[in-house]
Amino acid sequence: MKQARGFTLIEILVAVAILAVALAATTRAAGIATDGAHETRQRLLATWAAENRIAELRARRVFPSAGTSSFSTEEGGLALAVEETVSETPNPTLRRVDVAVAEAADRSRVLARLTGYVAR
Repeated sequence: MKQARGFTLIEILVAVAILAVALAATTRAAGIATDGAHETRQRLLATWAAENRIAELRARRVFPSAGTSSFSTEEGGLALAVEETVSETPNPTLRRVDVAVAEAADRSRVLARLTGYVAR
């Protein structure tokens, strides 16, 4: 009898199982990378919003009163909630401005924090 050349069914099933595991791992890695890119984008936009607020206070030459205020803004299509805390410093001509930016849908999840100083 001639020996048949080729792969057995078991060999093909093992190869398919190895391919399935490799594809599952690749899909998982792609999902993690996508989530990371989304998170990075949100944090970048929140940082820009905080920097814009400090720059706005300086450009308008506003000397804000001490206290806390909240407002909403949008940066790059992302709705953000901004909490601004102004406090006095030992130097009466300077005010410390702490800006915390969170996603508008979940205000407890702060994406960026920035501290700046505004002069009179």
